[in-house]
Amino acid sequence: QVQLVESGGGSVQAGGSLRLSCAAFGYRYSSLSMAWFRQALGKEREGVASIRSNGDIRYADSGRFTISRDNAKNTLYLQMDRLKPEDTAMYYCAADYRVPLWVSAFTEGAYDYWGQGTQVTVSS
Repeated sequence: QVQLVESGGGSVQAGGSLRLSCAAFGYRYSSLSMAWFRQALGKEREGVASIRSNGDIRYADSGRFTISRDNAKNTLYLQMDRLKPEDTAMYYCAADYRVPLWVSAFTEGAYDYWGQGTQVTVSS
């Protein structure tokens, strides 16, 4: 069993930055494949960035977000720069021990463990 707790959300003006954190409580953290998803009001949840247990990183978009993990601290991060109002959403951390390589890292059903989310609001 893995518990995920997100933090770091908040309100920021367009062009600003935020760093989200996701603390994982469980075991074999380094074996987890992890991802950030987000869900804006009235929209479906979408993948933002992922990092597999083998270190493979994927981004849904490019250039403004950076995903990283600190296995010593059991923590996943999402550095978000040059934020835009359209980045406003609830951001969720997801994890699983077995995300097959042939499955997109942005497949929600691939992850068994989810955090409660942290809200990011970007004003223009």
